[in-house]
Amino acid sequence: MSDLTGKTALVTGASRGIGATTVRTLAARGAAVAFTYGSSSDRADALVKEITAQGGRAVAIQADAADAKASAEAVEKAVEELGGLDILVNNVGRGAMGSFEDMPLDDLDHLLAVNVRSVVVTSQAAAKHMREGGRIITVGSAVSNKTPGPGLTLYTMTKSALIGLTKGMARDLGARGVTANLVQPGAIDTDMNPADGPFAEGQRVQTALGRFGRPDEIAETIAFIAGDGGSYMTGTCVAVDGGHAA
Repeated sequence: MSDLTGKTALVTGASRGIGATTVRTLAARGAAVAFTYGSSSDRADALVKEITAQGGRAVAIQADAADAKASAEAVEKAVEELGGLDILVNNVGRGAMGSFEDMPLDDLDHLLAVNVRSVVVTSQAAAKHMREGGRIITVGSAVSNKTPGPGLTLYTMTKSALIGLTKGMARDLGARGVTANLVQPGAIDTDMNPADGPFAEGQRVQTALGRFGRPDEIAETIAFIAGDGGSYMTGTCVAVDGGHAA
């Protein structure tokens, strides 16, 4: 188990699902955690109270991921509240399905703003504060390795961009001892993609394990990379997909 006592972390898009579970996991390992949310203030407040009740420290920061200025300012608020930043988890993202030919330009722009630009802007802002041993961990998607069917072209494009971004950051930040890695989940049972939802069976049969993953299985991978176990990992894409790409 990774010991993150004394570390500070920022998790983006974390009022629910994988993000909220990651906040809980990092806090349980001893990190002080700030996290961003879009509009679910009730969920965010409840998560802060939950972490605080267990003796941890959590700070909720409202930020629109599609707004580049808000994304950068969220990092500065986290640094101010926590007194520094050791770990960034770029979790925020937007899903999208639809015909390649028919997706409106506005939808494409929003998809790029949330899934790519926000990750770049947040990582740039965070890297300026990180000392040796800093970690930038981005949550991508298994569709970057294998697109399971039609209707995912532009979403896949945005998630695939994170591979190049991660490898480039690893080279740019390596001399400072800051690592950059990408975690690529497969089908994970969340309220946005429930294991009993209308599209679940098609996703399940494409995995080698024949099941959906759990948010804690992603969060535990992130915690491992954030801790001492991840100290010699950088520029790496880690698939946690139940064998989706096998």
